Amino acid sequence: MKKTRFYLLGLLLFFNGVAWAQEKNVLQQLEEIAIVDQKVMMPMRDGVRLSTDIYRPKTDQPVPIIFSRTPYNFNSYRDGELVTRTLQTALEAVEKGYAYVVQNERGRFFSEGEWEILGAPLTDGYDAFTWMADQAWSNGKIGTIGCSSTAEWQMAVASLDHPAHAAMVPQAFGAGVGRIGDYHEQGNWYRGGAGQMLFTAWLYGTQHDPMAPKLAEGISQEDLLRLQRFYDMAPRYPRVDWKEGLSHLPVQDIIKNVNGPKGLYEEMITRKPNDPKWFEGGLYHDDMPFNKPSYWFVSWYDVSSSPNLALFNHVRENAKDQAMRDNQYLVIAPTLHCAFTRATENTVVGERSMGDARLPYNDMTYAWFDHWLKGEEGNLKAELPRVTYFTMGSNKWQTSDTWPPKEAEMVTYFLDSKGKANSRMGDGVLTTKKARKDNPDTFQYDPMDPVTSYGGNVCCTGNAVQGGSFDQQEMEMREDILVYTSEPFEEGVEISGFIESKLFLSTDVKDTDLTIKIIDVYPDGKAYNLDETIQRVRYREGYEKEVFMEKGKVYEVNLTPMSTSNYFEKGHRVRIEVSSSNFPRFDRNMNTGGNNYDETEAVVATNNIHHSSKYPSSISLPIMKK
Repeated sequence: MKKTRFYLLGLLLFFNGVAWAQEKNVLQQLEEIAIVDQKVMMPMRDGVRLSTDIYRPKTDQPVPIIFSRTPYNFNSYRDGELVTRTLQTALEAVEKGYAYVVQNERGRFFSEGEWEILGAPLTDGYDAFTWMADQAWSNGKIGTIGCSSTAEWQMAVASLDHPAHAAMVPQAFGAGVGRIGDYHEQGNWYRGGAGQMLFTAWLYGTQHDPMAPKLAEGISQEDLLRLQRFYDMAPRYPRVDWKEGLSHLPVQDIIKNVNGPKGLYEEMITRKPNDPKWFEGGLYHDDMPFNKPSYWFVSWYDVSSSPNLALFNHVRENAKDQAMRDNQYLVIAPTLHCAFTRATENTVVGERSMGDARLPYNDMTYAWFDHWLKGEEGNLKAELPRVTYFTMGSNKWQTSDTWPPKEAEMVTYFLDSKGKANSRMGDGVLTTKKARKDNPDTFQYDPMDPVTSYGGNVCCTGNAVQGGSFDQQEMEMREDILVYTSEPFEEGVEISGFIESKLFLSTDVKDTDLTIKIIDVYPDGKAYNLDETIQRVRYREGYEKEVFMEKGKVYEVNLTPMSTSNYFEKGHRVRIEVSSSNFPRFDRNMNTGGNNYDETEAVVATNNIHHSSKYPSSISLPIMKK
C-alpha cells in the first residue's frame, strides 16, 4: 500500500512538474528568440502614460508591428501565477517575423489617466502609432488586430489616417460602430432606440470605481515589473445572478443594487441615441473618413452582425479612394461573439448544429499582414474571396463579390390572419399576397411580465441570456407573441442578406416597443431563431427627435434590418414572431413616454398589428435566385 501511495504521489508530482515546465516554456521559448520589454510606459501628448508590453525578434533588421490595444487585463501574472495566453500570441507573431505590441487603454490596469468606455481619445491611438513607428527596430508599418472591445477603437482611429497604420483586422467590432445608415447603435448601447442590456452586466465587471486605489503617477518601469508579479490591478467582483439582477428597477440603479462599482454607467444610461457625447469619443460614424485596408470578421449570432455588415458596405462605397474601396474583405461565421476559432468539426451554436464551421483564421490573418506589412506580393488578393460567408441549414462556406450576394432578390411576404395570430396555435400566416381586409391582431404588453429572451444574437449578459439558436416552440405559446408562418417551401430556398420589416401599429399608450424575430421552422415543428431586432416607436421618425403616439391612430414602423444566411430545406417554413419585448436582451419599455431608465412604474399597453392593402405589414427576404 505504501509503495502504491508513493507511486501515485510521484506521478502527481511528475505531471504537475510537466505542466509547470510547459507553462514556463512559453516564456523561455519567447526569451530565446525575442527581446521582451514589458511595462513600457508609452507617453501620450497630454503626458498620460499607457502600459505597453513589447515582444520583438532578436534581429538588427527593422520589423513590422502587430498592435493590440485593449481595456482587458493582459498582465503576465495573475494571483502570482504566470499567464501564458498573451505570451503564446506574442511567440507566434515573433516566430513569423513581427514585433507584437499589446497596450492597455488609458485608465485601465497599469495605464495612467481616466477610462471612458467608447470614449477614449482618438489621439491615444495616433500617438501610439507615432511612437512605435519612430523606434529603431520598427519598419514603420503597423497592423491592428483584436476582437470585441479590442477591436472597437480601430475604425475611429483609422479615420485619422496615420501613415504608419498600414492594415486592420477588426473582429466582432460592433462596440466601435456609432451611426451607420439605418443603425444608430452607439457602440451596441442601442438597437432601434431601445437599450441593449449587455453593457449593464459588462460594466459591472469592467468599470473602475473612482475610489479604488491607484499606483503613484510617474512610477518607474522597474517598479512595475516587480509589482506585476503579485499585483495585477484587476478587481475581483463578486458574481451576480444577472437573471435576477437585470430585472431591477429603475434601470439606472441596477449596478448600484448589486453593490457594484461606481463609474460611467450611471451617466451613460441617461444618454439618448443622438446625444452629442456619442460623437465626441472613440466611436466611428458614417460622416468620418476611412482609408485603410481591412479584413473584417463578423458572426451570425453576435450582438451586432447587421450594423457590422452595414459598415463593411459603407467603407466599400465611401473609402477615400478606389484602391481602398477594393481592399476591404469580409468573413461571416456561424458562431457566437468572438468564437471564430472555437468552431469545431461539429459546431453547435445553442441547440442547432452548424456542421464543420472551421477556418484557418491565424493563417488568414497572417497572410493579410504579410501582404500589407511586409510587402509580400504572393497571390493573396487574387485568391482571397471578397466575402466568405457561412450558410446555415446547408452548413457550408460560400463566397461572393458583394454582401448581400448579387443573386439575392428581395421577396416580400405580408402578414395576414383572422385576428387571432396570438401564439403558434393562432391563425397568423405569411403570404406573398396582401390581406384584403384588416383584421388586426391584438396583444397585451405588460412590462412587468415581458417576453423572456431565449437564445439570440447576444453577448456579455452573464447567465441572463445564452446566445445562439434554440427551439422557440415553447416560447411561442405565449399570448403576447404574434406568430406568422409561411406555407412549406416546395423546394429548398436560401435566404442571404439583409431582412427588412414594416409593421403597422395602433396602441392605447404614448410609446411602446415592437420586436421581431425570424425563424426557420422544421417539418417536425422545431423553430430555430436566426436573427431579431427591436424598435422603440417614439424614434420611428428618426433618432434626433421623439414623436409620441395618439390612442387608436395607426402608425407605420420600419424596424432596423436583420441579416442572415440560411438554407430552408424543402418542407421547411419561414416564420416571424412579433411582440413588444425581448428581455433582458433589450430593456423594457415602460410604455409611459418617460425616460424608462429612471422609472419603476409601468403601464400595460394594448397593441394592435394591422395588415391589409392599406396597412401592408410585411417582411422582405433576400432569396437567392437559382
